[in-house]
Amino acid sequence: MPRAKSNKDRKIFVLDTSVILYAHNSIMNFAEHDVVIPITVLEELDQFKKGNDTKNFEAREFIRLLDNLSKDNMIHNWTPLNGKTKGFFRVLMNPENNMNANEIFGEEKNDHKILNAALHLKQTEAGRKVILVSKDINLRLKAKSLDIYAEDYETGKIKNINELENTGKFIIENVDLEVINKLYESHSVDGKLIFGRKKVKSNGYFILKNEKNSVLTYFNAEDNTMERVDKQLAYNVKPRNAEQTFALHAIMNPRVKLVSIQGVAGTGKTLLALAGALEQRRDFKQVFLARPIVPLSNKDIGFLPGDIKSKLNPYMEPLWDNLKFIQNQYKESDKEYQKIVELVNQEKLVIQPLAYIRGRSLSNIFFIVDEAQNLTPHEVKTIISRAGENTKIIFTGDVFQIDTPYLDSQSNGLSYLIDRVKDHPLYAHIKLEKGERSELANLANELL
Repeated sequence: MPRAKSNKDRKIFVLDTSVILYAHNSIMNFAEHDVVIPITVLEELDQFKKGNDTKNFEAREFIRLLDNLSKDNMIHNWTPLNGKTKGFFRVLMNPENNMNANEIFGEEKNDHKILNAALHLKQTEAGRKVILVSKDINLRLKAKSLDIYAEDYETGKIKNINELENTGKFIIENVDLEVINKLYESHSVDGKLIFGRKKVKSNGYFILKNEKNSVLTYFNAEDNTMERVDKQLAYNVKPRNAEQTFALHAIMNPRVKLVSIQGVAGTGKTLLALAGALEQRRDFKQVFLARPIVPLSNKDIGFLPGDIKSKLNPYMEPLWDNLKFIQNQYKESDKEYQKIVELVNQEKLVIQPLAYIRGRSLSNIFFIVDEAQNLTPHEVKTIISRAGENTKIIFTGDVFQIDTPYLDSQSNGLSYLIDRVKDHPLYAHIKLEKGERSELANLANELL
């Protein structure tokens, strides 16, 4: 954001509640421009301050931040934000306007009160650009219908989502046949034979081709070697394509502590992660498999009948389905089948909502986070920051299938993770492209 040359060039950004719940420190991310918080936003945050979800944490932290910034000042007056390069902020009470959003849209709502705040500033701050910032698309559309500039909160968003498509797997054509043959003979070759002195990203996966000959490989940046990747079984689950082979290799690679697997439904993301975890169960104290709870139709789970376990079971059922699929690779009398039963009964294998995992120490844990696209960047950071010694974390999801309000393909936690750590030696990413659930499922993904 270019620095304003004069006071008139300094914009006024009006923040919606959705922005605060996404990032409590958002108020500090508007350079030298000024920020206005409608009093309605504080009233809504008061409803969110109790609870253990991330939105509750964000609400509490923002209230503390505002209290610290205001100190002895009256917050309805312009108050300086910290730092010489920052602007000012104020809380705007419900103003009287010539134009009233409640009357225009025929209903009194908090969203309309926030629109009224922006309308008031347009009238009273002559010559200055007023912009409503919201992660609620519908509110932004309403604002534009009232001739109010409106935009999404951009900080932390991935600028070019298409770049994520290029991470993980690469194809190199016209590789010297001798190199391919050597990989089959000795498992690995010097990386210089393929890349010369060119720098290559850590833990990248490559398909090397020479006409009809090809080999699946992995670049070990630590040793500067290209290593052959073979299909391997993990608790009797075998990869069905090159991408699944790469994904399972990353899951099983002890050098890689953080893995993200992206793909549409039916590509085998969760199944491979769970099978790889079971195969390595002796190397970890526990296996955690968790997913965020996203209530249907954005209703709270409290409306569902039964006790808390009954309410949560429908959300956890897909994870149990994957476990049952792996279990059914064996007969009930087989020791591998019984081992899974034993792991569950002894809580060595735990399937729970992600909210139940938060706050726990993650030492010596194999931790799988399913549906990670429904997490915020802050939630992903919090999970990873809790990792102790000998912990491995796998994030799976589809960045184009968002169920959480106010997140999209560019602002969700999984996209944020892939973009920020894509060249770290502890991290590997694979995109699964081919559905392996059934031909019927592939028809839905491809044509519907």
